[in-house]
Amino acid sequence: MAEKSIFFELPYWVDNLLHHNLDVMHIEKNVCDNVVFTLLNDSSNKFKDNLKARKDLQLWGIRHDLWPDENGRYLPAIYTLTNANKDIFLKTLKNMIVLYGYSSNISRCIDVKQCKLGGLKSHDSYVLMEQLLPLAMINTLPKEVCSILIDLCMLFRQLCNKVLRMDELDQLQSRVVLTLCQMEMLFPPSFFTVMIHLIVHLVEDAKLGGPIQYRWLYPIERYLGKLKSYVRNKAQAEESIVEGYMVEEALTFCSRYVDGIEIVFNRLRCVNDEPHIVPSNVSTLFPQVGKPAGSFAYFTLSAKEKLQAHRHVITNCTIVDLFLQ
Repeated sequence: MAEKSIFFELPYWVDNLLHHNLDVMHIEKNVCDNVVFTLLNDSSNKFKDNLKARKDLQLWGIRHDLWPDENGRYLPAIYTLTNANKDIFLKTLKNMIVLYGYSSNISRCIDVKQCKLGGLKSHDSYVLMEQLLPLAMINTLPKEVCSILIDLCMLFRQLCNKVLRMDELDQLQSRVVLTLCQMEMLFPPSFFTVMIHLIVHLVEDAKLGGPIQYRWLYPIERYLGKLKSYVRNKAQAEESIVEGYMVEEALTFCSRYVDGIEIVFNRLRCVNDEPHIVPSNVSTLFPQVGKPAGSFAYFTLSAKEKLQAHRHVITNCTIVDLFLQ
């Protein structure tokens, strides 16, 4: 007998259209793990194409090309990357460079030698699923597999837009159903966990609850991580959080009335695109923006690079216009 939630006994529950708010952050994280670990054929708990999954296909009498033999051996599927394609796939992700603050350093989570990818945070999976994964799959997977997975990534990308239109959501719902049906023709039944099924309901939740940026758990998880940093005594976790919060509030209040010291409110950001004051010792042609971070290295420009830099200065620097005239 199924248990009934006590929320259904509330007087206003009948008029509440959005009974279950599905968190897109965790759903996208689990879907990304399912896709990546299945493509890499990684022997982890998130790997969905194993001997047990192949025996299920044989038990149900479907997908004869994926059945194992008597010794438990089976051929790789169409969605499994070869060793050469794994190397291309991981090197493509490892060599990608994004803007500061766009994501964490995903290259640290990639081990090209062992063909493994791990240690991704939820926001890393968000960036990987919607931006980087379609680029890395283009030249490594067959066309029929690549097109379906790219369509899945575009579904999440469109669903996470800041502005959602009702007519576009109706079309998106039809695309979600069609994409999942096409995935069922390629991937084994073990791939379709509860998280994969919940993709069907995300569009309906967006119609009732609005844009998902106001309903997912990214700000909650960040704030909980900040509160956890206050814990100094694990035996008294709650008291440590209260004490750390009060100390930070007191220091923040006092710092507003102190001049001549560097605080969080007047500290120069690592990336400052609009500096208010340009130092007098810096050339106006190449003003210093932000502050240096990390180590530096010297290198020599080639003849082609010197020509490109020269053309860039002539084309984009207004201070050179007087000399060109």
